Amino acid sequence: MKVLGIMGSPRVGGNSDILLDKALAGAKEAGAEVEKIILDKKKISGCKDCKKCNETGLCVLKDDMPEIHKKILEADAIIHSVPVYFWSMTSQMKAYLDRWCALFDANWSWQKAYYPKMKGKRIGLITVCGDPNIHTADPIVHSFKSTVEMTKMHWLGEVMTSAIDKGDVIKDEKARKNAFELGKKAATS
Repeated sequence: MKVLGIMGSPRVGGNSDILLDKALAGAKEAGAEVEKIILDKKKISGCKDCKKCNETGLCVLKDDMPEIHKKILEADAIIHSVPVYFWSMTSQMKAYLDRWCALFDANWSWQKAYYPKMKGKRIGLITVCGDPNIHTADPIVHSFKSTVEMTKMHWLGEVMTSAIDKGDVIKDEKARKNAFELGKKAATS
């Protein structure tokens, strides 16, 4: 069992990172092998919509995303963690998610070679926003849930919380517990 954590915040050690570490600790306690990718430390270009990947399943852009694609395919579950930036996900997470298009053919079906590895893959999400109203992150949840539903993956759920300053989430016992439980669920569902 492999659980991959994708950290979409540029702020290492910040609230999104703390909660992702909690989720990965839960997965590890449940027996999973875990790995974390910090998107801000990777070179990920935006999709060019050149459609070359529609035929081959391989992106022609020369950056770190093809290696991340391999890790996505190898993982049994993926937990994404991202803060809200201007009522949406960070640019790092958006570029990463847009580049999933290489995994699809021209009809938005999984590439035949990837379908067995992607069907039923478990996907979870952690969002952190500075607004006391955690539903400020609903557009992010919608993006991930819609992707999961369209592709027949398995939605594990979301952990949504509010925190402003770096490390504030340490005081949020409920969010930390929920993130830990999300990680356990990723490893056992």
